[in-house]
Amino acid sequence: MTVFLHADWPAPPGVRALTTLRHGLGASKPPFDTFNLGARCGDDAEAVAENGRQLEAALLLPSSPHWLKQVHGVEVVRFAAPAQAGGGWEGVGSIEGQPHPNPPLQARAGEEPEADAAVTATAGTVLAILTADCLPVVFAAKDGSEIAAAHAGWRGLCAGVLEATVAAMRTPADQLVAWLGPAAGPHAYEVGEEVRDAFTTRDGRARMAFLPTRPGHWRVDLYTLARQRLLDAGVTDVHGGGLCTISDPARFFSHRRDGRSGRIATLAWITP
Repeated sequence: MTVFLHADWPAPPGVRALTTLRHGLGASKPPFDTFNLGARCGDDAEAVAENGRQLEAALLLPSSPHWLKQVHGVEVVRFAAPAQAGGGWEGVGSIEGQPHPNPPLQARAGEEPEADAAVTATAGTVLAILTADCLPVVFAAKDGSEIAAAHAGWRGLCAGVLEATVAAMRTPADQLVAWLGPAAGPHAYEVGEEVRDAFTTRDGRARMAFLPTRPGHWRVDLYTLARQRLLDAGVTDVHGGGLCTISDPARFFSHRRDGRSGRIATLAWITP
């Protein structure tokens, strides 16, 4: 049984990126069966810990993943070391939803940062994003020197988490390649008027990503919105964007579909 979905993109040598699937490994019981990696969705803590151990063993990861406390915001952190080496990180920060123009604001170690994106240039440091319909986006410098991973639910996407991630990287935007992982797809993800208004009042071009369904409701294409934002940020080499978590219960968890749901993980690292 396939356990991992490897990113389909022209990644530079030494950069790896993939998304886990809900079955194939793991110890979680329904409705988190079986390979849930989210520790905050109601699953048994020991089962989640066992799933994490199986993840590291199956992939022969160079270090434990750096997990984030995701809050649907735009904060970005830069990890300077692998998690098992102390987990040092620097907060890049934001100002009123815009990328912070200055160097990192703070440095901490040994804790899980509250952020929705992470960056590293350190080989062996594993970045991780948890999703169950939100959009995971992985970035890599084309020379393989730097990577990033972002959690882009509609709130974070609208607020600018992708732009903040690009701004936090030391690599020029035109030297980045990006991969859009599995998320709620445009044929299944229905939202209310407030979501459409949030995007279209900020950028009229976003209207093309919404199709009306019933009064006050729209189907939204997160992939189109993400590509618009990435293009504006200077990232033109973008891949992926063809998978729907809601429509594929055999492979993916979906909060929108199931209510109580586990989480898949999107990982990225530079091989040591």
